[in-house]
Amino acid sequence: MENDLREILITEREIQNKIKEMGAQISEDYKSQNLLMMSVLKGAVVFLADLMRKISIHTEIDFMAVSSYGKNTKTSGVVKIVKDLDTALEGYDVLIVEDILDSGMTLNYLINILGERHPHSVRIATLLNKPSRRLKDIKLDYCGFVIPDEFVVGYGLDYCEKYRNLPYIGVLKKEIYQGQ
Repeated sequence: MENDLREILITEREIQNKIKEMGAQISEDYKSQNLLMMSVLKGAVVFLADLMRKISIHTEIDFMAVSSYGKNTKTSGVVKIVKDLDTALEGYDVLIVEDILDSGMTLNYLINILGERHPHSVRIATLLNKPSRRLKDIKLDYCGFVIPDEFVVGYGLDYCEKYRNLPYIGVLKKEIYQGQ
């Protein structure tokens, strides 16, 4: 797997340090609120698992699965709910936990659909932010790392369901995903 990478962009230690920092800030910001952390499957589950362990206040979690990429490296622009939340959002302060903010199409869709369910608030925490590819204006509340326009894998992010188990963020060699 590691031979498929051009470089390690963010180390495991850097990720864990940033998550500790984010967890402390989220704990402070939500200390008197009813926090529901909502993860977008599959990629963000690794980030959610580590982040929730760094949060020192009561929180609940739920999951949603959406698709806009399929087996492509770029979004189709069409977002499809594959698995919806099990929790009714009324009375919750929802924190969408995402692995990467890229075009913003998926998050824009989620913000709109979740807002219609009447939570107290909807905020976003993302591990990675790739602003150079943004098509929708998205306000981030918590951001781990700003990254360049590279195809990244690891720490939950995949290419064709591979590389999710890497403990760091790596840049995939172009010949790996352009040869498909």
